[in-house]
Formats: sequence, structure tokens, C-alpha cells
Amino acid sequence: MAAGDVPERMQAAAFDEFGGPEVITPRILPVPQVADDEVLLKVWSAGVGVWDALERAGSLVPEGSEFPIVPGAEAAGTVAAVGEQVTNVAVGDLVYVYGYRRPKGGFYAEYAATKAQYVAKLPASVPAEHAGAMPTDALTALSGLDVLGLPAGAWVLIFGASGGQGHLAVQLAKRQGLRVIAVASRAAGVALVTRLGADLSLDGHGDLTQALAAIREVAPDGVDGVLAMAGGKTLDRLAEALRDGGVLAYPNGVQPVPRERPGATVQAYDGETGPERLQRLNELIEAGPFEVHIAEKFALGRAAEAHRRLQTSYPGRLLITVR
Repeated sequence: MAAGDVPERMQAAAFDEFGGPEVITPRILPVPQVADDEVLLKVWSAGVGVWDALERAGSLVPEGSEFPIVPGAEAAGTVAAVGEQVTNVAVGDLVYVYGYRRPKGGFYAEYAATKAQYVAKLPASVPAEHAGAMPTDALTALSGLDVLGLPAGAWVLIFGASGGQGHLAVQLAKRQGLRVIAVASRAAGVALVTRLGADLSLDGHGDLTQALAAIREVAPDGVDGVLAMAGGKTLDRLAEALRDGGVLAYPNGVQPVPRERPGATVQAYDGETGPERLQRLNELIEAGPFEVHIAEKFALGRAAEAHRRLQTSYPGRLLITVR
């Protein structure tokens, strides 16, 4: 193992039983050891997502996990040590990771071990202080755009566009040459997606008849695809703008599940990772400045508070800062 200056113990946020946010407490734990195909990450920041809350509640626990469990599926930081088989990154590299398989613990910690195949160097266009909240949603948004499979110049309606996955999907769609109709949440969300380059920005809490009229004005033949980060009556109404033969894609976990539409394909998807996916994501990101919008930051010792904030509404993402 090639290693930098790594301590034996670290600060972390962990839980010894499943339950509400209150079960997450500050802990001092051993720094995990890395196998030959693993990387030890010195964590700078970790994203806080609904998947972390599900893990805390006991319904989405990585295989092989043992108490105390350190949650956290994504992070950014520097490589502190590498296993003998690792060639894609080196000690000292600034990287990001989406590690949904993490039997040695997650990223709410000063250090975390993860398979090297889930790690990629961080593009210079992403602010390092926000990058920990990017990997899961960026990879999932890319998977959704792949399901739609739209050519450059096509119209895509992104529903929930000011949320964590949505605001990244807006930027990735524009990099693919798509024309984007972004349905966001209230004035702050509309301002965010407009700044990120949406061709038409709409408030999902506004008059839906007027919204449909605005969509039909720019896309009179209908939109070619819908990327839905949420379900419900508002989505059902706005999806009337989907043309015959179009595709509505949504990530698994969206509730209520978008209803089937005559003449259209409705398809669920999951985020995928791995060396090829990470390389493709980086190629898109490197095309220009890439914003990871952070609604609020929390110190590692405030992880329980971050999970309570998850239960509220906010644009973009929540972030735990470790460094």
C-alpha cells in the first residue's frame, strides 16, 4: 500500500441502531484499512441525500455493513493511500467518489475506504469545496439523459429542475446540445435554472395552463422527452406536452410513480457508476464551469441536523464539510 501521513483513528458520524436523525452521533473510530483494489480517501466534503436517510432508517443498508455504521454514499477529497493494484489515481490526487458498495463505512468521516473503480479525478471546472455533493446526482442525471437518448437540438422538459439531480441535469443536457425546459420550485428555483442555462424556466407552483401554453409556444410539436425527478399531479399535467413517441424517464424511488401515457414510453432508471461512466461524466463537465448548488453546509458533528434538514424543501444539495 502506498500511503501518505494517515492517523490510526478519525472523527466520524455514525449510528449503532436504525432510527431517526437522532441516532447519528459524533464518534472516534479506527481509520479503515484498504485492500489491494481500494483507495483511502481523506474526505473534504460529503453529500447528504435521501439515500443516506434510508440507510439510517435501515431500508437501504450496503451489504456487509456492521454497527457502528458510518453513512454517506458520495464525497470529494484527496487520496491518502492506494492499494497495490490501483493505477487510476495516486496519493495526493483531488478526486470524487460515488461508492454505493461500502462495507467498511461511508463518507461521513475524516477518512473512508472505497473501491478504486468508483473514484475519479475532479475536473478543474467543479469547485472543490462543493464537489462532495455532486457524484450521486450527476451520475443519476446522466443515466436519465441516456434513457431519453435525445439528439442535439431536441427539447427536454426537466421536472424538479432546481433540486439536487435536476439542476445538474440541466447543465448536462445543455452540454449535450439539448434545448431545456426547466420546471423549478418557486422564484429561487426559477432563478437558479435560468442562471444554469435553461432555455425556458417555469415555476411548478404557478398556473399550469399558462405553463403549458409557454411550452407549446417554444415547442409547438411537443417536447421530445421528459426527465422527472418527482411525481404527482403537476407532472401529470405538464407531461401533456410530451409528443407522441416521446419518452418520460424517472429515477427509481420517485413517488408517486409517474403514470403511463398513451403513445409514450415511461421508464425508470438508476444511476450507474464505473470507470467508463466517470470518464464520460468528466468529459461533459470539463466543457465549462459546472455548478453544484449548495443550499446549506453542516460540520461533521452536525450530521443529525443535516438529516433533519433533508425533510424540508430547498434548492440544490446539502453538504457535510469535513476538512
